[in-house]
Amino acid sequence: GKEGAACCTDSLHYPVATAGCSKTDRPRATAAALHGNFLLGWLQGHLSDKCSGQIGLIFHDCSSSDLFGSSTVPASGTFVWYVFTASFISVIAACSGGTGSSDTATTINPTPPAASGETSTASVFCGYSTNTFNSSASVNAQATSTWSCSPTNRTLTSNGIPDHEVGTFPNPGNPNRISAQSISASYTLTPAQTGSVNSNLVALGYALNGIKFEPGTGGTCNDSGTNCSLVGGTGAWRIEALGQTSFDFGTDFNNAHVQPTGEYHYHGMPEKLIEKLNKGQQMTLVGWAADGFPVYARYGYSEANNARSSIKLLASSYRLKSAPDAGRPAVSLYPLGTFRQDYEYVAGLGDLDECNGRSGVTPEFPSGIYYYAITVAYPYIQRCVKGTAAGGATPLPPPPPPK
Repeated sequence: GKEGAACCTDSLHYPVATAGCSKTDRPRATAAALHGNFLLGWLQGHLSDKCSGQIGLIFHDCSSSDLFGSSTVPASGTFVWYVFTASFISVIAACSGGTGSSDTATTINPTPPAASGETSTASVFCGYSTNTFNSSASVNAQATSTWSCSPTNRTLTSNGIPDHEVGTFPNPGNPNRISAQSISASYTLTPAQTGSVNSNLVALGYALNGIKFEPGTGGTCNDSGTNCSLVGGTGAWRIEALGQTSFDFGTDFNNAHVQPTGEYHYHGMPEKLIEKLNKGQQMTLVGWAADGFPVYARYGYSEANNARSSIKLLASSYRLKSAPDAGRPAVSLYPLGTFRQDYEYVAGLGDLDECNGRSGVTPEFPSGIYYYAITVAYPYIQRCVKGTAAGGATPLPPPPPPK
């Protein structure tokens, strides 16, 4: 494979139709010949999630056809049997130390594979945990977070302390200090789309490190724009935390800030968490949504169902409206983009649907799954879910009374 070995081989000494491979430069490693699909399935059931994802990438590089299809036949027509190569062995060694971060104790424990025919996330990041001291001046506390899986649910227990660098809190736009919380959430291991959209949630899910995804704010303005509040507002026009300059919510470089309760939470791209997970320019699973589907950040495959296609920045399908809604505060006071209602969804405009999600293959789900994506532009974190939200998900407060 390309990750640590010169070329791709098979134990029967058949040529592999992959660029850069030849008989003369094959690694001479003793290996057991197993068909690619069978081997990958076995690995995903018996190795950690990080390992199985990386091994999938290796086999992706070594195959001239879609590894995850019903058959694996190179262009030459030769039936290829895939093997453990030096690159495969190096990945196993590299995976033995958790996430690879030197400043944290993070573990990912394997779980049994999902039952045949079952749509399940049970084989991915069950047993993920982190326990590290955060020495940031605004934190100076131990960060703990643990995910565990029962036969039916994925459960989070966290103290809500971020496990990465944060900005300065309090700050002029945010007077609150980060403090430990008592966080518990439980999501289904078998998420399914319901055919409807649930946009009545405040907490859309949690990151792997136990930090909440909460893209909306409690800030509102009245119609004239003369009465605006950043906390607990009762106006009809909901203020955005990101993408506007009229109001300062004191967000840091993680697009996060602190609630009056002391809870640190993400409104957008969790930059330092992504940096800590250290996947580079690849699809990066950063958490779980309230309906149990995975949440990825920034990148996806250019062809949703082709893991061999190029990586791209995923684009949302939202845009600013061409004109303000009736009754909105004047754009001379607050430019378009200040309020949530300033955006509109246009199907097919970008890569994602109205909940910033799409169906496709991912490193952790090579057979495909529906997933959400955090994007660099609105809505940043999804504002709705397509599945059934967990019973503990926080609903939005009721809208203002009609005029």
